[in-house]
Amino acid sequence: MASSSIPKTMRGILIEKTGGTEVLQYRTDLPVPEPKEGEILVKNEFIGINYIDTYYRTGLYPAPKPEILGREASGTVLSTGPGNTFSLTAGDRVVWMATGGYAEYTACPAAKAIKIPSAISSADACAAILQGLTAVTLVEEAHKVLSGDTILVHAAAGGVGLWLCQVLRAKGAKVIGTASTEAKREEAKSNGASVCCGYEKEEVLKLVKKETNGEGVRAVFDGVGKTTWDISLEAVARKGSVISFGNASGAVEPFTISRLSAKNVKIARPTFFGYIVTRDEFERYANELFKMMIDDKFNAKIHEVYPLQDVARAHNDLEGRKTTGKLLLKP
Repeated sequence: MASSSIPKTMRGILIEKTGGTEVLQYRTDLPVPEPKEGEILVKNEFIGINYIDTYYRTGLYPAPKPEILGREASGTVLSTGPGNTFSLTAGDRVVWMATGGYAEYTACPAAKAIKIPSAISSADACAAILQGLTAVTLVEEAHKVLSGDTILVHAAAGGVGLWLCQVLRAKGAKVIGTASTEAKREEAKSNGASVCCGYEKEEVLKLVKKETNGEGVRAVFDGVGKTTWDISLEAVARKGSVISFGNASGAVEPFTISRLSAKNVKIARPTFFGYIVTRDEFERYANELFKMMIDDKFNAKIHEVYPLQDVARAHNDLEGRKTTGKLLLKP
């Protein structure tokens, strides 16, 4: 699209103060951003919603206001700014991770945008990029999972949990999953978990003992935090790893590090973006995710695509625990 045909204003969601969903203002007069050095202008087709968006909306996580929420989207490149845009050009179909996604157009860093393979839909690419890449980097970097490993995944039916089940299955690992309801446990099993149970300590440890002949799991991927930490330390095998990557039940409380010595256990508390700092890292893991999505027919698990103006309903559904899978907006 020629720059002369790019509109001056756009539809988007603006928040000028923190609060409930009432602060999500649907506007039709927001200025279309211009790409700066190293940026591309994308016309968004699908926009991802993440729970962290509600933290920025309520003020739990501070951020300057006014603000346009949204940390990923897929769409078409309309123009590029000066500098290195990593061979991305107008007309490319891309998925990106940055900020300012709840809008028709976003100027985002080219370094965190990548072309979508023709075999993957724009909706699936948007649904996959943040949570799917989190799963890929965890099993490659936080603990290198090998074929034949038995792995424990807490919250196996959660956003990252479902991707972990699929990625681990593709790697040839056996997955033991925990989830709060029978429906969620069945969802985890349909996405790659071999067996599942609830969160009761005795139940988890009994299942782990049975499935590993008493040895314990090679690694635990724990996005729950406070309430599962002791279970994770007991379930892991000698020389295994406990990877804490989330705080759904609260932060892990301080503990005595000598607890690790009985089994020579390794622990890590990674953040996803720390694994994709360089362009090479981002491209490597994104392309690995795309390949697995195509070859292993991954399920992107989209809960619902909401019209942009229905963003408040989407936030209410997410906060009310009414959803399973990824929530998307469509401008």
